[in-house]
Amino acid sequence: MQALMLAAGMGRRMGKYTESYTKCMVSVAGKTLLERAIESIKDAGIDKLVMVIGYEAESLRKYVEERDFDICIEYVYNYDYASTNNIYSLYLAKDYLQKDDTILLESDLIFDRHIIKDLVEAPQQNLVVAAKYEHWMDGTVVVLDKKKHILDFVDKASFRYEDVDKYYKTVNIYKFSKSFSANQYLPFLEAYIKAYGMNQYYEQVLNIFAHIQNSQMSAYVLGDENWYEIDDAQDLDIASTIFAKDSQILKKYELHFGGYWRFPKVKDFCYLVNPYYPPRKMVDQLQYFFWELLTQYPSGMNIQKMNAASMFGVDGDYLLVGNGAAEIINVLGKVLKGRLSVCIPTFNEYVRCFTECEIRRIDSAEHGYRYDLERLLEEADRTDHLLLINPDNPSGAFLSREDVLCLLEKCESKGVSLILDESFIDFAQKDVRYTLIDEAILREYPHLIVLKSIGKSYGIPGLRLGVMATGDQELQKIVRQNMAIWNINSFAEYYLQIQRLYKKSYVAACDQIALQREWMQEQLSHIEGVHAYPSQANYIMCSLDGRITSAKLAMLLIRDHGILIKNLSGKEGFKGKSFFRVAVKSREDNQLLIDAMRGVLQADKGE
Repeated sequence: MQALMLAAGMGRRMGKYTESYTKCMVSVAGKTLLERAIESIKDAGIDKLVMVIGYEAESLRKYVEERDFDICIEYVYNYDYASTNNIYSLYLAKDYLQKDDTILLESDLIFDRHIIKDLVEAPQQNLVVAAKYEHWMDGTVVVLDKKKHILDFVDKASFRYEDVDKYYKTVNIYKFSKSFSANQYLPFLEAYIKAYGMNQYYEQVLNIFAHIQNSQMSAYVLGDENWYEIDDAQDLDIASTIFAKDSQILKKYELHFGGYWRFPKVKDFCYLVNPYYPPRKMVDQLQYFFWELLTQYPSGMNIQKMNAASMFGVDGDYLLVGNGAAEIINVLGKVLKGRLSVCIPTFNEYVRCFTECEIRRIDSAEHGYRYDLERLLEEADRTDHLLLINPDNPSGAFLSREDVLCLLEKCESKGVSLILDESFIDFAQKDVRYTLIDEAILREYPHLIVLKSIGKSYGIPGLRLGVMATGDQELQKIVRQNMAIWNINSFAEYYLQIQRLYKKSYVAACDQIALQREWMQEQLSHIEGVHAYPSQANYIMCSLDGRITSAKLAMLLIRDHGILIKNLSGKEGFKGKSFFRVAVKSREDNQLLIDAMRGVLQADKGE
């Protein structure tokens, strides 16, 4: 058995990473793709690698010669690499293919080390490595029968999104017997090149065999194995995250600040969203108008506040719609001046964005990470603006409506702005749930500023929607002047317009979160070494007893279980302490987290 790597291409889409190197020389998590491939090849008992080279060929040869890979490496040159495609590179290696059974692989792949060994040991002589199609994948896919025989190769031009459930993506690793190469594949390959030229793909020839009766082509289907095809800088970033070293993997994921749909195997318990909303019918309604919404401009800000007025049941003059609550927070941070009192720890944006304010920190740790109403009332005598996230992020601490109104009365009497972030209040238990986005309250208390992230509570973070409600018309005017007239897109606008039609479904979804939170709180309390803090939000803050740090727990969960939690140990207010936050999701997902956490903590205890 030998290995054959096609490494002649220029890798134009990699930009600066391949200006003077081939793609297989690109480093991922401290090792080049070539190093990783050779390790895998050697693990499989293969002692010979044939490389078809072209672009930066001498740089690649020099790189290999300077290292002791302890494997025989032979080269085939594709001098026409700039004007040909991989079908020609493979054809140039035809003599090698006829001499021995071959593992064929592309040079831009990163994959779990054992895959080639498993492929070599598989009883089938001719195999195409494939993985169930996922949305990040691009390129040729195959269709399989129940016995994993290949029925069809589907190229980009023939790809149909309505058929994705039956597609498997080719991983670009193959196993060919020398008999298959010599007697079947190569004759067709040569004929195809003569008919269609050298700027083609070798998979197009494999498709011929998928339609030949008694074809020997089958798929070797991957399960949970990691792999990635690196075509551009974003692919490199994702691969560097998936294959990161233990010391870096958590940080790599955290630096994405979302976008975890690019990592389909990750269960995100870090970012906070409603898993029970929106309902399917609402999604269908949005999809029905997809083309119109995609191709039309959104309305201006005056129309958006009318839509928000319908959604929240207050006059639009009290409302301002933002591109997520983050946009509004950012603008408020620029226009508000004076002293801003904030309970620490808190959502970092409230400290980062208020650059014109003197930040007064109230340490909630002194009160067990719960709100101290008396302390807050005292603070109203010493500040210009008082921030209250209710329920608190990250602790889940909660003040009742009566307590907040008491605080509001004090602030109003002192001319102090009360900035009330209600982003998570809809998840509170039904008997204590409330909102101050209320026309009578906004009219009576002009120093009240209510913020709400619609994306978090309504399950649509991708639409980027948030709202500010206040009776302070001068502040409304100043904030509006600092925002773009088209600050939200047409999809978000239409969502605001139709949300009122689904109010009952939304309330039911929030009730479901409250039930799941109660169950999850109980489960967490029974895990040895974990203390779960009471919460009225769609997340629960926990501390550890010291046998394991929250950073290590978070690393082990993402590395071994693909579960991402929020490690709070680096957050202001938690320095030197092991705290973490987990989102409340569906019962099935919550059970996965509880089981994984138990397993990690029990294994660590055993060590």
